[in-house]
Amino acid sequence: MKNKMPITTKILIAMCLGLLAGSAINAFGHDNGAIREYLVDGLFYVVGASFINALKMLVVPLVSFSLICGVCGIGDIAALGRIGIKAFGLYLLTTGLAIALALLLAVSVGPGRDFERSGEVAEFSAPEAPGLTEVLIGIVPSNPVNAFAEGNMLQIIFFVILFAIAMMMAGEVGLQLLRTAEQLNEVMMKLVMLVMEFAPIGVFCLIAKSFSEQGIGLILPMLGYFSVVIASLFLHTSVTLCLLLWLMTRMNPWEFMKKMRPVHIFAFSTASSNATIPVNLRVVEHDLGVPNSTAAFTIPLGATINMDGTAIMQGVATVFIANVYGIELGLMQYLTVIGMSILASVGTAGVPGVGLIMLAMVFNQVGLPVEGIALILGVDRLLDMLRTVVNVTGDAAVTCIVAKGEHRR
Repeated sequence: MKNKMPITTKILIAMCLGLLAGSAINAFGHDNGAIREYLVDGLFYVVGASFINALKMLVVPLVSFSLICGVCGIGDIAALGRIGIKAFGLYLLTTGLAIALALLLAVSVGPGRDFERSGEVAEFSAPEAPGLTEVLIGIVPSNPVNAFAEGNMLQIIFFVILFAIAMMMAGEVGLQLLRTAEQLNEVMMKLVMLVMEFAPIGVFCLIAKSFSEQGIGLILPMLGYFSVVIASLFLHTSVTLCLLLWLMTRMNPWEFMKKMRPVHIFAFSTASSNATIPVNLRVVEHDLGVPNSTAAFTIPLGATINMDGTAIMQGVATVFIANVYGIELGLMQYLTVIGMSILASVGTAGVPGVGLIMLAMVFNQVGLPVEGIALILGVDRLLDMLRTVVNVTGDAAVTCIVAKGEHRR
């Protein structure tokens, strides 16, 4: 009997084929109405969007059952608080390191210095950012059913942790519910594998649609900005995160990256940290050896508040727009960008359009024109896919570090 091709290899092949197909459509069939209507906006869109919905369908029940098992598995409320504080602190640390690296690289290279604006920049209306008090109040769900229905991860995490603590306090009744939750968690993991069987088709359609819409002609004028963002993302992942991982866990970074490959492919294809939660949880637990009691808490939390990739984009975009408009930024303004990005990563957690909200907040704080964001929107979709890869890698790295610190790995 021949060995079956691994699902990761199938997805990787599908991603490459999607890239080629999408690029070919953009180059030769971009103006063909039939191709755009029936293939790009028809087949590719329907299959790709359905696949993302299928992944998101798994997130809430999987996180809920897995988190219940994780909290009850810890069995100690003090240990739970310790894990939460460690994870939260590490997520803020990696975000701060990410934007500091991005600013350093962007200031050195200077993207945007020779950029020529043709006419007026397109209007950009920044979404309104919620106040810090609203965010803090919003963590506590007034209606848990509504939180579950809308997929509000911070509210879901808060409610499920309280529910699991109450289960531990309920004695025999709680133990019966825990056994049920463990069985449901096992079923959800099987469902994850079932959805992943269709992943190559979904990934092909997602990548083909993205690259059929994003041609090289759109990237060329923004090549300086595009290159610096990619270089910063690469350095943060391969140097900063891997160095932290090795220093704090002695884990081989090469082995870590190799095992994270399925997560990277899913993150790149979907451009959604939340949609990648089921795959990240499975890899971290089964391949990296992190107990469910730690991973079930830190991975969903990281998908909500850990935004290393977004922070990198903010740092490079700040320098790029400042150079385009000929505005000099001083040391205090750069420090303000770092501080604002760290705070905004938590303050805007779970808010739709979070990347643009955070960037608008940073621009307002340092006196840059918010309408300049319109300049980078054209290439943002491709960069968003890469940013998500960095975000989920940070989630997994912090999870491994926390687990090692708790002697749970």
